[in-house]
Amino acid sequence: MDNLCKRCLLFDMAGHDDVKAQLEKTKKLMGPEEKAPDDVYEKRLSQCKNCDSLINATCLKCGCYVEIRALSAATKCPAKKW
Repeated sequence: MDNLCKRCLLFDMAGHDDVKAQLEKTKKLMGPEEKAPDDVYEKRLSQCKNCDSLINATCLKCGCYVEIRALSAATKCPAKKW
């Protein structure tokens, strides 16, 4: 990890195209009842970007890519921020 990026999401970072593609695939596969509404998703990502536990688009509390975790209506933040 030469270029640690604190408070960066996948779409903010160069590279990681494979993970970005997986994120888009996951979005398309989820039914509308499974997905968080767009405004909720954006609010979650905003809260993640301000969290000290976010490094290189990964949550240090649970190891997930926050953009994928925030997609699901049923998931919660491991740091209890959303």
